[in-house]
Amino acid sequence: MEPETAGDPMSAQKWVRSSLRQLSRHLTAAGHPISHQTVGRLLKDRDYALHVNAKKVEARATHPDREAQFAYIATQRQAFAAAGRPIISVDTKKKELIGNFKNAGQVWSREAEAVNIHDFPSDGLGRAVPYGIYEVGTNHGMVCVGSSGDTPAFAVAAIAQWWEHRGAVAYPEADRVLILADGGGSNGCRPRVWKQHQQEQVCDRLGLTVTVCHYPPGCSKWNPIEHRLFGPISLNWAGTPLRTWETMLAAIRGTTTTTGLAVAALRLEGEYLPGLTVSQAEFQALLLDRHDVCPTWNYTLRPRLPTLPDPEAVPGGREVIP
Repeated sequence: MEPETAGDPMSAQKWVRSSLRQLSRHLTAAGHPISHQTVGRLLKDRDYALHVNAKKVEARATHPDREAQFAYIATQRQAFAAAGRPIISVDTKKKELIGNFKNAGQVWSREAEAVNIHDFPSDGLGRAVPYGIYEVGTNHGMVCVGSSGDTPAFAVAAIAQWWEHRGAVAYPEADRVLILADGGGSNGCRPRVWKQHQQEQVCDRLGLTVTVCHYPPGCSKWNPIEHRLFGPISLNWAGTPLRTWETMLAAIRGTTTTTGLAVAALRLEGEYLPGLTVSQAEFQALLLDRHDVCPTWNYTLRPRLPTLPDPEAVPGGREVIP
């Protein structure tokens, strides 16, 4: 087995590069007739096992500011939690075809449900774009399901819906919110449109001060929403074809855990087209304060005061008192 064996230099893990039947043929050709079943049994006796690839390596996770950012996120979370302010973790879940399509997983039933052989989008009702908002302190989630693009405008619209439907009621005294987000995608640290819509739709319209902390590159799985909300939702609808929009919403709403997770879901209609741009002048007009620690990943947006009319332009020349 020596030439067939490879291993991890940092652990006792090892594997072979040939199948059991190939090893059986090699051994038989060398004068040792043996079945592939016996080869498998002998390998198990020598601490070999059948494995699949395991996603454990965080690509691009060697950024020099990685640990500093994780420590800063922990500090921000502690400060907001101590003040009783909302902390939300946000992200877009995997897009799903709505229709008679196969959904990965198993479900107890007397017979398997028949679904389409091919997953042609044209045979379905549309492609669902689920954007999730998870409240870290209350174990409550909301998923806004759209059918347009996964864009910064859509992400911010979902966050605004969360505040209007849930946040304003659950946190009546709050005037600040902490958002934990990935470093890329529609809510990434680089898109100007994400920041502009936060300014206009959340800060200016809702009167909230928004602090955003992004996870470092390659560390999206550390975002709480991934395992506290999206994981349970995937388990709840596993093996169930999402034939209609209501089926998907019901599966999301029906997601619970032993730790008390509760989830709301709603459709978010509208067209959210990609390709929007923000000019330099528009970007400079944002009330954006970058933090001293990792300023690309940490920043705060504050509400802009409404512009008052020019007294000279008011009939009679009288100043308007707000």
